[in-house]
Amino acid sequence: MIVLDTHIWVGYIDDPASLPKSALDAIRGGREPGGISSISVGEVFMLEQRGRLELRIPARVWVEKCERLALFHFVPVDNTIARIAVELPGPLHQDLVDRIIIATALSLGATLVTRDRKIIEYPHVRTLRLSTP
Repeated sequence: MIVLDTHIWVGYIDDPASLPKSALDAIRGGREPGGISSISVGEVFMLEQRGRLELRIPARVWVEKCERLALFHFVPVDNTIARIAVELPGPLHQDLVDRIIIATALSLGATLVTRDRKIIEYPHVRTLRLSTP
């Protein structure tokens, strides 16, 4: 099973050619839908509101369309994920969104698909080694 970081999810929907082949293969080739933390939905809304993300359609409509795709399932941030996010071992930056996404992958025993160097270098979560696009 895989969990997608927010930027991988957005890239897959809006510009799949921008993603490495290994990411595309992981998303399309899995036996289970890719997990997306519900915190990523909040991040998409926030980035759109702050002008840091431009989607072709409003974020609300974009997310609703994604919810209907069989490729993904949304993972709510429950109390266990919240606790794991706060208790992550070792050095890691304090970005709560990233910590929740990492905790989501850990709680599911999943591989996290990301390009975020800080997450890739964090030794306590399994990440997919992405090839260049």
